[in-house]
Amino acid sequence: MKSLILYIAAAGAEIAGCFAFWAWLKLGKSGLWLIPGVAALVLFAFLLTRIDSLFAGRAFAAYGGVYIAASLVWLWAVEGARPDRWDAIGAVICLIGAAVILFGPRAA
Repeated sequence: MKSLILYIAAAGAEIAGCFAFWAWLKLGKSGLWLIPGVAALVLFAFLLTRIDSLFAGRAFAAYGGVYIAASLVWLWAVEGARPDRWDAIGAVICLIGAAVILFGPRAA
């Protein structure tokens, strides 16, 4: 449960940080958007290191599925575009993959 909360928080921080750059470069927002954007990306990196995993690559791989699902939530909640059924199906597939990576039994 702790890993899931950390992954969700990390995804929110990463998406917010990346969106700040998107807003600056693509939406013509002020360069001041980069200040909270960089802070959010630093928070993202910190949160991802809190995942209980012996290997960074495994933690990052499992995070990928959570990131995809969180990005679709962002699409809907912040950008106002509702994900379609193919988005939802893809996100579920990715979350299943993330769960297998994160919670699969490991040899000693």
